[in-house]
Amino acid sequence: MSTQTTDTELKELLEKFSRNSIVLNISEEVPITKGWTRFGGQPDVPPDFEWPTFKGENCESITKERPLSFLAQFDCSELSRFDSEGLLPDHGLLSFFYEVDTQRWGFDPTDKGCARVYWFEDMNTLSPAPFPDEMEDDFKFPVIGIQAQSSPSIPSYEDFLEICPEYQDKDEDEELFDKLMDEVPEEQSKLLGWPDTIQNSMFAECDIVSKGHYTGNAESWRKIPKGIRENAEKTARDRWTLLFQLDTVEGEDFELMFGDCGRIYFFIQRDDLKAKRFDQIWLISQCY
Repeated sequence: MSTQTTDTELKELLEKFSRNSIVLNISEEVPITKGWTRFGGQPDVPPDFEWPTFKGENCESITKERPLSFLAQFDCSELSRFDSEGLLPDHGLLSFFYEVDTQRWGFDPTDKGCARVYWFEDMNTLSPAPFPDEMEDDFKFPVIGIQAQSSPSIPSYEDFLEICPEYQDKDEDEELFDKLMDEVPEEQSKLLGWPDTIQNSMFAECDIVSKGHYTGNAESWRKIPKGIRENAEKTARDRWTLLFQLDTVEGEDFELMFGDCGRIYFFIQRDDLKAKRFDQIWLISQCY
């Protein structure tokens, strides 16, 4: 390859790493049907469902057990036609929850439980769950429609450099990459594919924090045992995958934003996804 990469060469290279994603249009303009897929409202759950909670400190330094907010649910049979790689279950209901009040970042092992994912296999047993009595209205979200479509995704520049470190410090290639990324919407929610990172790559971080190591600053990274850090940096990108990326959601008199124009990312190891072990997810939050 030439010293200065051409637009065509970079596109061809990125196509090698392209992954299918299911892009989500979460908007009041999307009609609400009788289907199960939607954002907000009351989650459809089985009779023995226990509403998940998380104990954490909020911005007012108040620590208590808080109910997680219900974010969205997806009819897996509807998604299957967009899931070209067959990664998701082909039936059942996939539901996502997050503790929106404390909005944990995911770099602390104690953040475990701030986000939960459930897969309900038998949809015939499901009915709307009442909100917990202690849940404040600010954390109950309106029903908004979701429209899905399949779309290829490419790695962010941060992930690209980890795959191809030989492109480090080549300003002209970063400019080319930025031109290609201009084709990707700035705000985008999706299932699967590559995460649209705002700060740093998240695969190794998921692996390290889920093993009990704090990663909130440079000093904490240096304290991580070398073997654990090196293994995560070399292999986590292949073992972990994005499950759900949620960007800002807006509706009439409603806005859900994570930090300063940020996103939350639900990650899961590929083996756990294949085995439908959705209790093994890890959440990372990033913002500008």
